[in-house]
Formats: sequence, C-alpha cells, structure tokens
Amino acid sequence: MKTKIISVDKNVDEENNYTQAVEILRAGGVVAFPTETVYGLGADATNPEAVAKIFEAKGRPADNPLIVHVDSKETALGYVQEVSPKALQCMDAFWPGALTLIMQAKSGTFASNVTANLDTVGIRVPNHPVALNLLRKLQLPLAAPSANTSGKPSPTLAGHVYHDMDGRIPLILDGGATEIGIESTVLDMTSEPPVILRPGKVSKEQLEQVIGTVRSSSRNKNNIPKSPGMKYVHYAPTAPLYLIENEKGLIEKAIQYVQEKGKSVAVISKIEYPTADYNFPLSMESLYASLRKCDSTDADLILASVESGVQDNDALMNRLEKAADHKWFS
Repeated sequence: MKTKIISVDKNVDEENNYTQAVEILRAGGVVAFPTETVYGLGADATNPEAVAKIFEAKGRPADNPLIVHVDSKETALGYVQEVSPKALQCMDAFWPGALTLIMQAKSGTFASNVTANLDTVGIRVPNHPVALNLLRKLQLPLAAPSANTSGKPSPTLAGHVYHDMDGRIPLILDGGATEIGIESTVLDMTSEPPVILRPGKVSKEQLEQVIGTVRSSSRNKNNIPKSPGMKYVHYAPTAPLYLIENEKGLIEKAIQYVQEKGKSVAVISKIEYPTADYNFPLSMESLYASLRKCDSTDADLILASVESGVQDNDALMNRLEKAADHKWFS
C-alpha cells in the first residue's frame, strides 16, 4: 500500500481536499487527520471491519477502547443515552474542544471493537477546522485513536504519522502542527461525582468551575479500561526513558554518570545542559516531538526532568510517567 499525503489549509474549505478522504472512509478504509490535540487515525465507528484496520495499522491491543469523534453536540446526543445535566454542561462549556466524555452508548450504535464490548463510549467534538470539515462531509462518527504505532509517542505533525504509518494506511490529511500536543482529557460521566480517567488540556479546576466536584482516578474497580491510555505503556521512545527531579546539580551528575559508562544521554528539560549529548525542550506542546527527536539520535538513555509539587502539570506528568513506565533515575 502506498501512503499519500494531502495538504489541507486550516482556514480554507476546498472540496477536493476532502473528497478522497471521505470516499476512503465510506468504503471502510482508514485516514489520518489532524485535531487540536494530536493526529488521529480515523475509521467509521459503526463498521467493525473498518475499525479493525485501525488496530491492525497501529498494532494496538483490541481491549483498549477508542474515542469517537463527531461534528457537534447535537450529533453526539444521537449516539448516547442517559445524558446527565452535568454532561450537557460540559458539552456547552468545552465543545468543540479537548474534552472526551464517557457516557452510555445507545445499544447497537457503535461497533463492539470501538467500545471494547463495554456499554459506554468516549465521545468528543474536536476543535480543528480540518477535523470538523471532514466529519461534516462524511456524516459518520469516526473512531480515532492517535495515528502512531501503539505505545510510541503520539504524532503532532503529519510527518510523524508518515514515519509510523507509511505503507499501512492509504491517506494522511496534513493540517500542519497540532496546537495542544497531547491527547484530550477523558471524563467519566457515568460516575458521580465524575472521574477524570486521563488528564489533558482541560484541567480538573476548569471542570470543577462548571460542574462542581470531580475526582481523579486511573482505573475503575474492575481494572477494565474505559478510556485509552489506562492499561499499557504509552508514548515511549526507543531508548530507555527515566524521570529525574528537576535539580540542576542532580541532572549534571546523572549526565556525567551515564557518560562515564561510555553511553550517550539526551535530556528533555526546560533548560539546556551543555554536557548532555542532546537537549530537547519539555512542555505539553513539545513533549511528543521531543521524544520522537530522541529516536532520531544515538542516545542510549533519556532523562526527563520533572518538577515536584507543581499542581498544573498533571497531564504532562501522566504522559511522562507512562513513557518512562514509572522509572526514576537513581
């Protein structure tokens, strides 16, 4: 299979730019497209054979549910039931945007491999002109996890998608760099109070300003993931990644220790370390790109500096901990 890239202007709706993507998706194929969070790998969420192609392309475990993308609140309400007043408030406050809501799916609506055989579904309206134009022209719900090889850093550029998916999918819509750089916040509305299953750009504090108390949690009581990113190692570069406290002296000693072993080290941090073999920036927007740049080097080990006691970095820490498999350098 040859993978084609079509550049799509974020601000101009050109009919021909979407025709090929719509035809592929309606025929049961998969297409990568940009959202404001990361690039997604989309397929018709009502077609189990189409959805299976997502898992095949990504090498993704089939017991991991997929998030469904739709073009509006009104469309979403046609696919879910038992919608609470708090869920409606979240839709009005944060959609279109980087918030996925877990709700009860209407029976028989989605392919079972979208929901991992659960009776709930994660659904959102993306805040990106290309994604919204595609959804409006398609008139189908799109199951769309991040468009990367499973477990690897999510793509924030079409080039990242091409690196992972060349020869695996027919088409990538190139809408430039994503704005946010990490996946959406996932909020379980089937619990009371609602539970954040995956932190993201929409913070706990922002949610609580709209709907009151919100809890944070990583798993439900049955250990069954209701959201992507809960069960397996995610976002990991090829070289081993270790977290390290953001203390200049400590990081400099760690660099020296690794280099004395005859190994090269990359540092992901808000400041540069001249003695490191490679330096890459650390922020929510740059994290995945930095992890991918590490893969393009000969670094034997990666250190990611993290600040303790910082309250507004839950989403960034969540991704770093999963990328490092919770390993700390010592």
